[in-house]
Amino acid sequence: MKAVKEEMAEEPFAIRPYLKSELAHLYNPYVPLVYAMRKMREWIRNNKELYDAMYSGGEGKNDHAYSARQVRLIVKYLDEP
Repeated sequence: MKAVKEEMAEEPFAIRPYLKSELAHLYNPYVPLVYAMRKMREWIRNNKELYDAMYSGGEGKNDHAYSARQVRLIVKYLDEP
């Protein structure tokens, strides 16, 4: 039984590049992916400081992934998923 509990333990959240869908699903695991992504975009868009910081680098809004820098900013403003 102990081995099963150890397998179920979640890995700690890592700051690294994430697909936008992957990170949105980590923040909203119990809703369909399309709604998780919509909610993530809404959180970012509604937080002016986060939005400005996220897109002040070379990354674009239409990229399919968040860079490690962007993930670090998201965690700073929204906390870990």
